[in-house]
Amino acid sequence: MAVPAIQFNHVSKHWGSSVGVSDLNLSVPQGVVFGFLGPNGAGKTTTIRMMMDFIRSSEGSIKILGLDSKTDSVAIHNRIGYLSGDMEMDRRLTGKQYLEYVANLRGNVPWATIQKLIERLDCQTDKKLAYLSRGNKQKIGLVAALMHNPDLLILDEPTSGLDPLIQQEFKKIIAEYRAKGKTSFISSHVLSEIQETCDTVGFIREGKLVDVQPLKSLQQKSLRKVRATLSKPKPTALRGIKGIHDLKVSGRVVTCDVTENFEGLLTALAKLQVKDIVIEEASLDDLFMHYYVGSNESDGDNHA
Repeated sequence: MAVPAIQFNHVSKHWGSSVGVSDLNLSVPQGVVFGFLGPNGAGKTTTIRMMMDFIRSSEGSIKILGLDSKTDSVAIHNRIGYLSGDMEMDRRLTGKQYLEYVANLRGNVPWATIQKLIERLDCQTDKKLAYLSRGNKQKIGLVAALMHNPDLLILDEPTSGLDPLIQQEFKKIIAEYRAKGKTSFISSHVLSEIQETCDTVGFIREGKLVDVQPLKSLQQKSLRKVRATLSKPKPTALRGIKGIHDLKVSGRVVTCDVTENFEGLLTALAKLQVKDIVIEEASLDDLFMHYYVGSNESDGDNHA
């Protein structure tokens, strides 16, 4: 059985009384696109920096491709492609000069391979980096991460500043990596990026991993949105049913989110005179709000 691409075992990082990551346990198998989702300040970048051994955990252990993140960091870096969320480059170099420099560090990556990526991502390589926009620097950074065909991609906010056409090309490249059996770890707070790219999603909140599930499972099972139109107004309709969140009643129209006990909701609706009902699978936006806002609400907080 293949070793996980990424393995966190009870990893915590704290600076005095400030906690960056708390008791993180995570296993990412090889050959998947894993989305690491959370708002700014949730612990995403701290997690990635520990994976890269830029900072070290206060507790626990991390293995990347079966290697220890601390003792085997050089070997790990040879097998991964990394894009930082706050990328810094030598502004005096042109895009081409920077990529040539990275290629030499990587071990003379063929320029033909780099040129193909330059064309796919529509990079400007003749100008100095000091004069490039955020989006054009981002494209150069992506080429640098991809050029050596790594076994694992670790990308922090990879589509930041990219126009929609280049975002679509990036998604194609990630799909090609998955088809080769390679792994991508994509950290983002852009919901559409995760929804359109990833197989599995991990939610991190205030340094704690809230949940990890296949994206399809999350969308189909974890949350559904219901809108029912009743024959007569029912101000107390559906109150007190476990698993119902954000309950609202406006005249004859009842709306709510359901995270569990879907059968209980249907049983309650069957007792009412329902003229019309619409049940939708949740988008990742809905799931995000459930994990980061709705999870603070108890069933008793529902309102009508």
